[in-house]
Amino acid sequence: MSRIFNLIYIVLLFFAAPWLIYKSWKTGKYREGWSEKFLGRCPERVGRGACIWFHAVSVGEVRLLQPLVAELQRRRPDWDIVISSTTETGLAQARQLFPEMLTFYAPLDFSWATRQAISRIRPTTLALVELELWPNLIRTAKESGARICLLNGRLSAKSQKGYQRVQRWLGSTLARIDLVAVQTEEYADRFGTLGFPKPKLKVTGSIKYDNLETDRNHPKTAGLRRLLRLTEGEVVWVAGSTMAGEEPIILDVYQDLLKDGAELRLVMVPRHPERFEEVARMIENRQLPMVRRSQLGDRPIPEQCKDAVILVDTLGELSAIWGLADLAFVGGSLLPGRGGQNMMEPAAFGASVYFGKYTSNFRDTVSLLMSRDAATIVENSSELSGMIHNDLQNKTERLMRGMRARELVMAQVGATTRTVAELERLMEPVLRTNK
Repeated sequence: MSRIFNLIYIVLLFFAAPWLIYKSWKTGKYREGWSEKFLGRCPERVGRGACIWFHAVSVGEVRLLQPLVAELQRRRPDWDIVISSTTETGLAQARQLFPEMLTFYAPLDFSWATRQAISRIRPTTLALVELELWPNLIRTAKESGARICLLNGRLSAKSQKGYQRVQRWLGSTLARIDLVAVQTEEYADRFGTLGFPKPKLKVTGSIKYDNLETDRNHPKTAGLRRLLRLTEGEVVWVAGSTMAGEEPIILDVYQDLLKDGAELRLVMVPRHPERFEEVARMIENRQLPMVRRSQLGDRPIPEQCKDAVILVDTLGELSAIWGLADLAFVGGSLLPGRGGQNMMEPAAFGASVYFGKYTSNFRDTVSLLMSRDAATIVENSSELSGMIHNDLQNKTERLMRGMRARELVMAQVGATTRTVAELERLMEPVLRTNK
């Protein structure tokens, strides 16, 4: 089967090559880590003790690891922890959050690359965050004696049907997985239909709630408040993780609100770094005053620019910036094809949260928020404008909605502790054997 998968990957790579080359030339992506990706030549782990290899595909999954890694370091300081990611931004985030740890690009799922990577890392457990089923990587890790688990697992109804269609091809891969720690009972039932026996399925909750900051006076948020000269009583609208097609809508709404006399500060945070310049030009073409976060450094906004639109063209600051928001629009949701972004981050700070109807990646989160009247779905610019206008006129209603959102987040915590306990149980037989 490994040869069949190798052949499939080569064919897919052949057809994707023109697009990858174009994107590399146009945006600078896909230029790093070739030997790690194609040959598995990741850095070699020095230690010989127990090791957990966490694989997190991108930025969101990497950030989920923060509370998990912290708890493991507290309870098992003798265990080595290494972290891989698939994307350039994911690896950059891992290196920023875990500078003392071994971090690297995950090997592509070619048999030779996975063998090399496994031989260099020698994991006791390979932990795949959410749903990363790579047959050759899983097979190679299992053959080396490692335990395999999926953490913070989720499986949509659509993905469930897709995996059921290819179950005959992935059956041996699924059988090699020792533990699936899932977010909800519903996800456990869906994984069960793929052939996982109940003893392998554990409902641990969602780690993302344990990773959420709720204190608006957190040092990073407080520092940004001073840097951007945001004063007590100012209403701040943060439009975060925005994607192509959404920024014009946000700027139209903002300008209309200003014409109506609204007192409002706008902070825009595009999702992808390669679009920073494009969004900057949009703001300039509308003749709106603008300050770019990257140009500030550690210097506060000049006094004469404190009413300007703030474009956050840096990486890794959105989580703290959500703590500045009275009103929070979560991007990737107004137009089809994106599936939304994490709306629980601004909810944890008690902001009045809005997002569009295209949130397929966060159906459970949206359902939970809406069941508590803790967020608002807006389908177009008119509804977004109307909700912001309503929140500006009705401060009490806005604050109550934010309070319900924050309380909902606080009630979900605890998944990290449960997940670590499952990891310890998973590791124990291997550790006893190696004594």
